[in-house]
Amino acid sequence: MIIRDRYAPSPTGLQHIGGIRTALFNYLFARSAGGKFILRLEDTDRTRFDESYVQNLYDTFSWLGIKWDEGPDCGGDFSPYIQSERTSLYKKYAQELLDKGQAYYCFCSAQRIEEVRQQREAAHSSETGYDRLCRNIDPQSAEKRAAEGEACTIRLKIPLDETTLFHDYLLGDIEWKNSDVNPDPVLLKSDGFPTYHLANVVDDHLMEVSHVLRAQEWLSSTPLHVIMYRAFGWTPPEFCHLPMVMGSDGKKLSKRHGATSIDEFRKQGYLPSALINYVALLGASYEEGKEIYTLDELTQRFTLEKLNKAPAVFDYKKLEWYNGQYIRMMSDDDLADLCLPYAKDANLFGAKEPTPQQRKNFVDAMPLVKERLVFLSEAPEKIAYLFNEPEIPEAEEFIPKKCDLAKTIEILRIGKEIVRTLAEAPDDEQAENFIKVQAEKREIKLGDLMMPLRVAITGTRVSPPLFGSLRILGAECSVERVERALDRLVKADKAGFLT
Repeated sequence: MIIRDRYAPSPTGLQHIGGIRTALFNYLFARSAGGKFILRLEDTDRTRFDESYVQNLYDTFSWLGIKWDEGPDCGGDFSPYIQSERTSLYKKYAQELLDKGQAYYCFCSAQRIEEVRQQREAAHSSETGYDRLCRNIDPQSAEKRAAEGEACTIRLKIPLDETTLFHDYLLGDIEWKNSDVNPDPVLLKSDGFPTYHLANVVDDHLMEVSHVLRAQEWLSSTPLHVIMYRAFGWTPPEFCHLPMVMGSDGKKLSKRHGATSIDEFRKQGYLPSALINYVALLGASYEEGKEIYTLDELTQRFTLEKLNKAPAVFDYKKLEWYNGQYIRMMSDDDLADLCLPYAKDANLFGAKEPTPQQRKNFVDAMPLVKERLVFLSEAPEKIAYLFNEPEIPEAEEFIPKKCDLAKTIEILRIGKEIVRTLAEAPDDEQAENFIKVQAEKREIKLGDLMMPLRVAITGTRVSPPLFGSLRILGAECSVERVERALDRLVKADKAGFLT
């Protein structure tokens, strides 16, 4: 069997984690089996459709590096891959079910259906869905009314007093009473557009989809789809309903749990490789003791047997860990390229584009923050002091433990004497050896010598490595910053600063 599966989103919103997980599992399954991965746009919900959502879909998958073999943008043997361009097909197959007596015209207005719903609600009835009023209209009479232009829909005639049995790869054999299936659902709407159910079944059959991998929230639709396959006389594809993705509270992942649209993750500074790696583990396991996988490695390892039945919990902290790991694996040049848009947005360079020297300094700063970054978006703030002179903090920020202001001034004056040599040292090792010797020589704790110097240079006690910062700033700039800090401390001392 040639594996053919698909991702068939409705472009009525931004791409989100749940949808991406479904697409990724379909992609991995097709690739692992040497099959075909298909993109199909199910755009029949015209009231919620927006072209911007289609563009968001293309942009998202381009960013993730996931490509389909057939789709609206690349074509294929079963074009078109956009349902709104296939309406003649759906009308044809809806007519086929009418001719077989498996469907019927319904002339009920939306107003009447709403009135029935309200009446049931007032009577506390357990009945739901359509009341099948038009089911027994004489077919010839119904056809005549439809031909004369009376507004109508076409509904599926669900076989009553039967059960529908189907097999799910993950959940096993499932038996569903037809009385629990949506009563005679609409197949073709009055505007000529199909509903999701008709278009989905017709397209999966015509596009020779062999496997349907989708979220478990669609499980209740599967009996209906199986009934439709049988009504047409078609063999259903193999079904595999993927485990749900839950928030930490055990409820389905949603906006209340934090970012869920891929755009949000992208803007925060997540890497596509980290997101793919983590999402691929939501409901699947590959190799004990291994957590980092490339997309190629996931493709080689994925099988349906690797899926778990239990719901997956989306852990933002774990995703952050993955993002940090992938950041640390990057080269300085590549990391700088990805961080640069965030730096421009933060106006780090004082102009839209960095000068050649600023660009060099930006790349040179990457090793200083690489181990500290969780998101790409954090880089500009962490290295801002290298491009713009930081504000001098209050005097107490300079003072090491068990020291007073007078002692701190004395220590920073020593720092001024040695900062040029530190900035001109070719590497951290030589700089560290030099400052250790100076600290011992002057009988000062190394930490006490470094802290005031760090605050003078970076404007804060907590910053990227000091020696690398000094090399990027250069000797002259480093000396000037220490002098400014000393001036502030001396003035505070004269003003009677108390520790």
